[in-house]
Amino acid sequence: MSTPPIPPPGPGNPWAPPSPQPGWGPPPGYGQRPPGLNGFALASLLVGLLCLPPLGIVFGIVALVQIAKKGEQGKALAIVGLVVSVLMTGVVVLSADRVATELRHRLDSVRELGDVEGELADIDDLRAGDCFNVPRGDLMAEHPLMYKIDCGLVHHGEVTESKPMDPKAAPESPEADRAYEDECWRAQDTYAMDTWALPAYAEMFYYAPSRESWRQGDRRLLCVIGTTGEEQKGSLRQDAGTLKPEQAAFLRAANAVEFVLSRPPEGELDEAFAEHQKWAREVSSALAEEAKVVGGHTALPGMEKTARAQLKEIEAARAAWQRAAQSRTPADFDKQWDRALGAMSPETEKALRGAYGLATDIPPWLEEYPEDSESDSGRGPSRESV
Repeated sequence: MSTPPIPPPGPGNPWAPPSPQPGWGPPPGYGQRPPGLNGFALASLLVGLLCLPPLGIVFGIVALVQIAKKGEQGKALAIVGLVVSVLMTGVVVLSADRVATELRHRLDSVRELGDVEGELADIDDLRAGDCFNVPRGDLMAEHPLMYKIDCGLVHHGEVTESKPMDPKAAPESPEADRAYEDECWRAQDTYAMDTWALPAYAEMFYYAPSRESWRQGDRRLLCVIGTTGEEQKGSLRQDAGTLKPEQAAFLRAANAVEFVLSRPPEGELDEAFAEHQKWAREVSSALAEEAKVVGGHTALPGMEKTARAQLKEIEAARAAWQRAAQSRTPADFDKQWDRALGAMSPETEKALRGAYGLATDIPPWLEEYPEDSESDSGRGPSRESV
C-alpha cells in the first residue's frame, strides 16, 4: 500500500478537505427561557384581597417596576392587585375608625359604670314599681344600661308599666309611637293617680321595640317616670291601693278627662273637622263620667260646697263641648272650644282636691296654659315623651 503524497504548503492547496455541508440546526434563540410571571404581581392581588392590603400596595408597585425592567409577564395582574389593595386599604381604614369610635364609647361607658349605683338589670326584667339608674342620667340614650336600685335611694327613673304590646303598626312609625304614648300615659295615670302630686321635673319616657328588635321577636313596652332633673328619693307610686275609695274614684274620672283633652286630633281643625267633632263628643262623655262621680260625693263631709262648684263648671264645659260636636263650621267649633276651656277653673278644682285630701299645688302645666290656646287642653300634664 502506498502512502499518499504530502500536499505542498501554501494557499491553493488542492487537497484541502471540503467544507462541511449545511444541515438542520437549532432555531435562533434556542436555549433561552421566555420571561415568566412576576411573583410580586400575584402576591399583590392575594395579599391585598385576603390579609394585608397596605402590603399589597407595596407588592404591586414593586411588581410594576420589575416587570418594566425585566420584561416579565403579569403587568395586568399587578395593576389589578394594586387597585384591589388600595380599595381594601380604604375599607380597612374606615372599619378601623368605626371600631375605634365604638371602643372609645365603650371605654367611656366602662369608666362611668363605677359612678352608677345599683345592680345591672336586663330591661326585660324590670317591672312596675322598680326604680333604676342609667349612666350619666341619660334616659334618652339609644341602648341605656339600667341599674336596678331601691326606690328609697336617689334614682333616675321609676317603672310604671312593663308589658308585651302589639300596636298593629310598623315599629318606629307615627302610629306605633302614638299607641305607645297613649299606653304609657294611661299607665302613669294609674300608677301615680294624683297628677298634681308629681314633681315638676317628672317626665314620661317609654322604651319600645326598634325595627331590628321587632324582627327578632321583641314586643315589650317599658313605661317610665323619669326624674333626672333632681335627686329623686322615694317612690312616686300613688295607685288605687294607696288611696281612699272616693279619692281613687275622683282621680280616675278626672284623669280620664285630662287624657282625652290632651289628645286632640293631629290634623288642623280645618283639615280634620270631622275628627275634631268626634273628639268633642269623647270629651263630653268623659266629663259626664266625672260629673257622675263628683255628684255622688256631695254628701261626704266637707264636700258639698266644693263638689257643687265643680259640678257647675263641668256641666258648663260639657255643654260647650256638645255644641262644638254639633257645630257646622270650624269657626263655630273653635268658638265653642274656647268657651269649654274657659268654663273650667284650676282654682275650683284646687278647692275640690283639698276637700278630697289630695295635692292642691296647681302644677306648672296647668298654671302656664294660655286660655286662648287652641292646641292643648290645659287639663293634662305635658305630653312630651321619648
